[in-house]
Amino acid sequence: MRKRMDKDRDNPAITRRQALAGAAGLGAGVAVGTTTRAEQSGAKLCVLTPEAEEGPFYFDPELVRADITEGKQGAPLKLALQVVEAKDCAAIKDARVDIWHADGLGAYSGFARQATGSTKGQTFLRGTQFTNGDGQTSFATIYPGWYPGRTPHIHFKVFLDGGKVLTGQLYFPDPVTDRVYAELLPYRERKGERDTLNSSDGIFRDEGGAQTVVNLTEEDGTYLAALVLGVERG
Repeated sequence: MRKRMDKDRDNPAITRRQALAGAAGLGAGVAVGTTTRAEQSGAKLCVLTPEAEEGPFYFDPELVRADITEGKQGAPLKLALQVVEAKDCAAIKDARVDIWHADGLGAYSGFARQATGSTKGQTFLRGTQFTNGDGQTSFATIYPGWYPGRTPHIHFKVFLDGGKVLTGQLYFPDPVTDRVYAELLPYRERKGERDTLNSSDGIFRDEGGAQTVVNLTEEDGTYLAALVLGVERG
């Protein structure tokens, strides 16, 4: 049974049906903007996605792939992203999108001194995709874990014509995260409880996190997340 996991106000840019279509890779267009007087008159409205800090754990493993799990245990997550021009909502084809995030135990790949030991030489939960003619791309991954001082998040970068145009972070509704962490492996076996919610995360609060909370649904044990990324060409 399909369950609604958040409210439209969390991200009015994408409807429930559009989120599912994008996450499933069905190629349907994702509408952006909200129903306003300007839109009713035929104008399209988009929002420039806020920049957020890159953090210390980015590197490019040069892996163009849709499935980035590499066998990592966790709640399955399908992430659909659409890259559009912020000024007029035009879909951007062939944009490069990189994502990376922590595993269910809060560790990133490729670095020493992680919570569960060194992960140097590993590339789990990292990858690159390129947008199609509708500006859409999607990844198969897992629901990210937490680590001290941060709410769960996924990092992303968008590149156009070989140059970076946007670095950001996307987030999840706290009630869904609470449920995932309480009920599913490996999250529920971690010692202690996460110490940071969206509302108490300084990066979320100070760098526009409320604008990058994904639209989230759940279907047959898989979480489907979608977000529109509005960018400006240089």
